[in-house]
Parts: sequence; C-alpha cells; structure tokens
Amino acid sequence: METRNIFENISPLDHRYYLANKQLFQELSKYLSEEASIRYCVKVEAALIKTHILLNKHENRDLLIKEADLLESEIDPSEVYDEEEKTQHNIRALVNVIKKHLSDPVKPYVHLGATSVDILDTASSLKIRDVTHKVVLKLLIEIENILTSLAETEAETPQVGRTHGQHAVPITFGFAIAEYVSRLGKSIIKIHEASLELRGKLAGAVGAYNSTSLMVKDPFLMEGQALDFLNLKPSEHSTQLVEPEYLLRLLLEMNTAFGIIANLADDLRHLQRTEIAEIKEMFTEEQVGSSTMPQKRNPWNSEHVKSLWKAFSPRVITFYMDQISEHQRDLTNSASSRFVPDYIAGFCAALNRMKKVLSTLYVDRKKLKFNLTFTGDLVLSEAAYILLSCSGDPDAHEKIRKITLECEKTGSRLFELLKQDKEVWDKISKQLDKTTGLNPEDFFTHPELYRGQAAVKAKKLSEKYRIEMSKIKESI
Repeated sequence: METRNIFENISPLDHRYYLANKQLFQELSKYLSEEASIRYCVKVEAALIKTHILLNKHENRDLLIKEADLLESEIDPSEVYDEEEKTQHNIRALVNVIKKHLSDPVKPYVHLGATSVDILDTASSLKIRDVTHKVVLKLLIEIENILTSLAETEAETPQVGRTHGQHAVPITFGFAIAEYVSRLGKSIIKIHEASLELRGKLAGAVGAYNSTSLMVKDPFLMEGQALDFLNLKPSEHSTQLVEPEYLLRLLLEMNTAFGIIANLADDLRHLQRTEIAEIKEMFTEEQVGSSTMPQKRNPWNSEHVKSLWKAFSPRVITFYMDQISEHQRDLTNSASSRFVPDYIAGFCAALNRMKKVLSTLYVDRKKLKFNLTFTGDLVLSEAAYILLSCSGDPDAHEKIRKITLECEKTGSRLFELLKQDKEVWDKISKQLDKTTGLNPEDFFTHPELYRGQAAVKAKKLSEKYRIEMSKIKESI
C-alpha cells in the first residue's frame, strides 16, 4: 500500500483534525474509511451468498456458509483496488476478488441476482447505522449526560436571565443549561429512531425483482432473508436505489443536533466575555491565548465548535439535492454522496470538542450572583408590576415603568421607591403574602427568590433525559 505524509493531505480533516482527534478518527475509520466501505460491501455479498445456500438446501450448507462468513477477514481492500484498475468497475472488481477466495460450489452465487447498488446502498445503510450507534450516539449521550449533571448541580445557582443581550428576570444557571438538555435530548432520540429506519435492498437493476423472480418463487422472501442476516429491513419501494429519505432524515436530524451544539457553544462563549465572566473554559499552564497579548484566555474551544458548524452545516443542501435521481437511477449523486462521511467526521469532531469544554467547565457562582444584582434590584420590576396588577390596579405597568425611570435617573433602588408609595407598597405586600407567603422586604432584597420554577424545571428535565439516554445506550 502507498504511504503518505498526512501533512500532504488536502482536507484539514486528514491532518489538523485527525491529530486533534486521533482516537476518535481511528474509531470513525472503522466505519467511514474506504477500507470500511469495501468491508461492508463484502458483508452484503456474503449475506447474499448465504441466502442462496439456504434457499438451494445444500447438504453441506454449514461448511459453505462458513466460507462466506470468512470473506470479510480474508479480503484485502488493495486487492479490490488492483482489480478495479482492470475492470474500471468497483463492484465487478469486488465480485472477481471474492470468487478467488471461495470454493467452486459457492462461486456461482456471488452477486447472483444483485445489481451494484443493491450492494452499495445496503452497505451504506449498514455502515451509517453502525457509525451512528458506535460513535455519534455515544458522543451525544456523553454530552447529554454531562449537561444533565450540570443542570442538576446548578439547578439552584442564581443567574440573571437575558433577552436581546439585556438583563431580564432571574433564573438559575441550571435552568439555562436545561434548555440544551431538552433540545439536544429530543434530537438524540430522533437520531436513534432514524438510524433504526435505515434500509437495504435486493431488488435488482430497477427494483422490480426481475432477476430474482427467475431464481425463486418468492423474491420478497429472498430479499428479506438476505437483509435479515444484516439486521436490516427492505426499502418499501426501490428503484435501482434505496429510497433516499431514510438516510436524508437521519442526516437532517444530525444537522439539527449540530445546530443545537453550535448554539450552546455560542452561549458559553458569550458567558466568558470579560464583562460577564460567569464561566470559564479550561486553560492549561502552557497554553497560549494570543501571540502578542500574554494575558489572553480566549474561549477558543467554544468558538471552534461553532466554526465547524459553519463549515459543515451548509452541506445539508447537498443532502437534499441527493434526494433526486432521474428515473430508476443516474450518477449525479455518485460523487456528492461520497462526502457524507466527511460531514459525520466533522460533526463528531465538534461533539468531541464540546465534550471537552463541558467536562472542564468552571462555573463562577460569585460572578453569577454579582451580575444578578448588577443593575440593583431592577430585575424585580416585572414582579412588582405583576403583584400590583393582580391586586387590581389597572395602571400597574405604567406606574412601575415610571418608578424604574426614576431609579435610573437618581440611582435609587426599586425597593426604596416602592416603599415611598405607601398605597403601592401595601398592595404589593398583601398580594405577595397571598400568593407566596414571602416577606416583601426579603423578596425585594434577594432577587434570586424571584426565579419561578427554574430550579424545578432544571431538575425535572435532568431526570427525564438521564433516563432516556440510559434507554438508548442499552439498546445500541
């Protein structure tokens, strides 16, 4: 085999990101490499051979089936590539090589009744299913479990809520993380479900079972038997291709999860701004943040995740374009579909980086509390308005709005100005006691008390998705 210096490779996946994710990429290689593609095609050809042996009721069928089972370990991908130089056809080259490794009684069954795409599409479904279960879902579940733990641990940690980049009302940091627990958790469930829907086919050149109808009375049964060896179901309607929507739906849901991860990375990045500084990414002693500013501690890992999303997410357009093939099949998807493994590798690189960020994330609870009261007690303006309105005051919003303007003008606290208006303060106090039983002075001097069901929701979602992830992990 030809050897190559990885720094001569063109794609950054094959040098920069390989070196940064060596163990991950070596695992991905088991499913997405060219060698893996050939190996999965051999699996499908072997399943077809075994089906013929069973349907023809050979006396020594156990011995012949064993021959087929050994094919995967016996065939070197370089043999297939050498043969393809002669045939100029990848599957015919594979067929010729397989026959060299089989005894005469088995050779006639190689590829019998199949067209190239029966093998290629079925092998593709197999490898995508396997990489989804063994790598993609594994990483996603690890991230989700870190998020559920973080949401639960920080469920009670006060944080100021933000909309439009402005302080809103109090929440908890665990509640903020629970957003991603929920969003990512649902996406993981859908990825798992879509992976189980991937299909194969043994329906021949145009999907009408022309060839297999000459071999057996029930070609549907034959197809089902062959695919059963691979733990796949047949496509409901095939042309020369498996219906593209099975794979499309899985890739689209992966892209949805990718977007959720990028959104999380963006939020984490903003929370590390100097003026916010509520969290920090790990920074090693020897790590450099800037080539010229020694004090810099840039949130580059979070930025890296978002940058990978920018590079790979637009490929969803190609996934949609690969949905279309003219008549029973053309070759306009042949080159474009070969880049699906690149997309999955880029997605996994981003997941691996996000796992690193979350695993070493430092939560600065003192800074969280400081930011909550940065604008004094103005974050309780909504609470004052709601309490006053519920007491029956029809102008509650306008009254509180004017008080907040006075706070900004004079630097006074909301609590102080509310108390100055005895009628307003009495109404607010009575309504607060009625609904919560809280002392009004305690409430308005401790903004963290006005957090609604943030902590409850964070804990509830953490428990729910921890259970869901456990179910998926057991099933794969």
